[in-house]
Amino acid sequence: MAIRGAIPVRFEDVFPAGAFAVSVEPVADFEASKSGTKVQARDKSTGHPLWVVAVVDPDPEARDTSARVKVVAPVLPVLPDAAPGLPFRPVEFDGLTVTAYVNNSGRVAYSFKATGVRAPAAARSSAKSAA
Repeated sequence: MAIRGAIPVRFEDVFPAGAFAVSVEPVADFEASKSGTKVQARDKSTGHPLWVVAVVDPDPEARDTSARVKVVAPVLPVLPDAAPGLPFRPVEFDGLTVTAYVNNSGRVAYSFKATGVRAPAAARSSAKSAA
């Protein structure tokens, strides 16, 4: 039995200790980019541009401490403000999916895609109470 395509997952199952965004930038479509002109990749089902959010995973049991999550959005996603005194931005992803694939080393790897990025619920509620 083979599972094809993206599998919906809960944010807290992928990032049990949370996630911190470092940056967001357009995903390049290397096949369409020619002669120095960069073309942004688009989602095959929606046609919206793809953006990639570089993430730090603070989970001490995580095999990798960094990840990249592609976000499907018509405009550049705006990251929440950095945590006070830290260069990191705590985030959560909406509509998170994972796709397994075999990488160039012959190992199983995972690609993450989301429909949105936002401040965690706890950060949003504390920001509202501070206002």
